[in-house]
Amino acid sequence: MGCAEEMLGWSVKMSTPSVLAVVTVFSMIPGGVLSDMRGTQGLETQQMAQGSTHLHRRLKRGWIWKQLFVQEEDPTPRVIGQLKSDSDRGEFSIKYILSGEGAGDAFEIDEYSGEIRTLKKLDREEKAFYVLQAQAINRGSNEPEEPQSEFIIKVQDINDNVPQFQDEPYVSSIPEMSPIGTTVAQVTATDADDPMFGNNAKLIYSILQGEPYFSVEPKTGIIVTSWPNMDREAREQYLVVVQVTDMLGLSGGYSSSTTVTVSLTDVNDNGPIFQHHLYTFAVPENAAVGTTVGRIAAEDGDIGVNARMTYSLEDLEESSTFIIQTDPVTQEGVVLLAKPLDYETKRRFVMAAEAVNEKVDTRYLPLEEFTDRTTLKIVVDDVDEPPVFLTPLYRWKVAENAAVGSEVGSVSARDTDTVNNPIRYSIDKRSEITKAFKIDPNNGTITVAKTLDRETADWHNVTVTAQETTQNHLSSSVVVFIKVLDINDNVPRLARDYQPYICEGTQAGELIQLLSAVDPDDPAEGHHFYFSMVPEKHINPNFTIRDNQDNTAGIVARRSTFTRKDRTQYLLPVVVTDNGSPALSSTSTLTVSVCSCYPAGHCPTGGVEALALSMGVSLQTLLGLLVFLVVLTVLSILMLMVRRHRQKQQEGLEVEVKELELPETVSQKVLCYGEPRQGGEDLDFCQPVVPLRPHPRMRERRLRREDIRASIRMSLLREESHIIGPEDEVFRQFILDRLAEADQDPYVPPFDCLRTYAYEGSGSPTGSLSSLESSTVELEPDQPVCTQRPCLVRLTPWYGGGEEDTIF
Repeated sequence: MGCAEEMLGWSVKMSTPSVLAVVTVFSMIPGGVLSDMRGTQGLETQQMAQGSTHLHRRLKRGWIWKQLFVQEEDPTPRVIGQLKSDSDRGEFSIKYILSGEGAGDAFEIDEYSGEIRTLKKLDREEKAFYVLQAQAINRGSNEPEEPQSEFIIKVQDINDNVPQFQDEPYVSSIPEMSPIGTTVAQVTATDADDPMFGNNAKLIYSILQGEPYFSVEPKTGIIVTSWPNMDREAREQYLVVVQVTDMLGLSGGYSSSTTVTVSLTDVNDNGPIFQHHLYTFAVPENAAVGTTVGRIAAEDGDIGVNARMTYSLEDLEESSTFIIQTDPVTQEGVVLLAKPLDYETKRRFVMAAEAVNEKVDTRYLPLEEFTDRTTLKIVVDDVDEPPVFLTPLYRWKVAENAAVGSEVGSVSARDTDTVNNPIRYSIDKRSEITKAFKIDPNNGTITVAKTLDRETADWHNVTVTAQETTQNHLSSSVVVFIKVLDINDNVPRLARDYQPYICEGTQAGELIQLLSAVDPDDPAEGHHFYFSMVPEKHINPNFTIRDNQDNTAGIVARRSTFTRKDRTQYLLPVVVTDNGSPALSSTSTLTVSVCSCYPAGHCPTGGVEALALSMGVSLQTLLGLLVFLVVLTVLSILMLMVRRHRQKQQEGLEVEVKELELPETVSQKVLCYGEPRQGGEDLDFCQPVVPLRPHPRMRERRLRREDIRASIRMSLLREESHIIGPEDEVFRQFILDRLAEADQDPYVPPFDCLRTYAYEGSGSPTGSLSSLESSTVELEPDQPVCTQRPCLVRLTPWYGGGEEDTIF
């Protein structure tokens, strides 16, 4: 029992320093930040509670804590506190280990004494506190003496940051004439230092520039006006410089400044004012309506909507000759001419002009100060004006049968000037191309110049010019519209060239053809045509005309026995009469053909038969002509196709010949050479002739007597060809004849045949007979070539080779 009491008393004694250490840490760290010491005190309290029931278990020892604070920006390494276990007797048997944030970098611990020291300077604005873990290990047993405990090292703040303004730049505006105390803007600054520690982050605002117009609240940074009735027209913008200082403005603190741009907005505190009491303008009397006479302007110190104004005219004479409008851009009053002027009637106008602000504000000015008046004086200048017609245009009517010289009407103009110059009239030739009218130059009477025809031109637009005969010869013109009235001077005619036909077997009373008529005239009451047949002694037994009383008529059969065998066509005169006064008529003769119609009553020839009969040609003749034209067209197409086919064949052969063309070094003319063999056969080196063009026909070769004689002579001398050379007359004439024949004949190929020459052997004294290499071999004039065998001569001199001597 005594042992148990002793153990309980030792545990409490050992725990007491731990509790005191915890209490000390809480008292030194504001807000209990470092009170988060997990496990130590709670564990010991739990052990103490369990000690009353389990006395045989040994209680764990506690930590002894010292101060754990470090000042920022301190570059000197120093001890900031000590961690120690209550079991540490100073024998260095316990090893202290530090881990967590900044361990080994910013902090280190003495593994023997448990002292914690800094390794570098710290910045509270970067990191305000560090959370670390400590362990106490028995060096002998390498077992933990104390459980791992977590503690906090707090970085204490110093005043090392300058306050900074936020949301720069500051721009604000207030209405002009604002009262004192009007809020302008609020500036806000922040300090990165700790606001909970000392006065490092306590800020004070003040005005450096802008007094006495503005002031600032020291703690809030609110800028207010401190000057009454600031006028925008006097000064529109202010620059206010505000300074902020930490440490409550005490010495040793930091400060910064910012600029606030304050603009005064406009209010309507000014009215319009005219700079002159009288404005004088001059305008010519011939100025057109809408002409700008002049501009007036009232000045207003305000801007924008506050400067907008409306101008008006007070016409003392109430003539309404002028109006005034406001220019929306320049805010000027534009005086415009509203009515025509006449110098001879009125030469001067006097009126009052008024300018009024559109928007008024009686808080700043009384109502009458938003209006101003001035006087306008407008003088009319005299201008020599052209003559003026009494009416702007003339409309007349004239019958188309009016006699030449008949009066149509008169135009009249006068000179409005005080001089009243005489006037001369004329017709513009460009407006009256037909020259149907003429005008009296003195009194303006227009008469008919030639016969009129309404059907040709029913309206005439004549331009009449009136010109002064003196001074500036000014002129003016007017348009005269003359309508030509219709008279019945055209006969009615059938509407088209009718080709009626009647079918065999038509019954009496059936309609054969419907007729209508046209008339170029245009009577006022409209057209009404009457259709009839030419009066004869006897009634037409075949047809009759039925007038429908609607400007149409029908041809009706009188009988029903029409056949082509009896008669193929009938002539029917038709009379068309109009309703004019006097009435006019015309007679047209229609040819009615008899046709073998289909059951439905349609003529199979469709009127062609009737047309042929009217031309005096039978239907069979027309069909024959049509067949002949078709056959002729087919033959022409076939001949054209054959011709194109031959051209394509010829083009194909020409392409093949181009593929067989010889090189340029080979002559187009090759001479055949032959030598007798032992068996009596001639050795002929002439290859088969290659045809290059097709012969369109077999051409007869008629040899002249001279050609036959030359050929015989050449054949007789073939055995002794070694003595024949280019100087021989017979050989030369033979070659010339062949060349002429080839040049004159368009059907011969460009060459006779291709000859292939080779060496007779390595031992041959003659060598190669090929003309392809003849130009490269030079013969010595004195060198003998011939032996007992027949000599062979090179062909180079005949084909444009070198001009060396030929040896036989």
